[in-house]
Amino acid sequence: MPKTKTHSGSKKRFALTGTGKIKRKHAYKSHILTKKETKQKRNLTHVALVDKADEGHVKAMLGLK
Repeated sequence: MPKTKTHSGSKKRFALTGTGKIKRKHAYKSHILTKKETKQKRNLTHVALVDKADEGHVKAMLGLK
């Protein structure tokens, strides 16, 4: 059986925490920022966790499953 490959886009976008949860960044923070409120941009800066329902899919793409 050959080794499974890690999804290249996923390894750039996700990171594991020490407890095994998956960190992600918020969307809508890359461009067209002039029409967004300062508060919205500031809140999008913080890191979020991947939802429990999506964890299996992300772990499979990262080769952790």
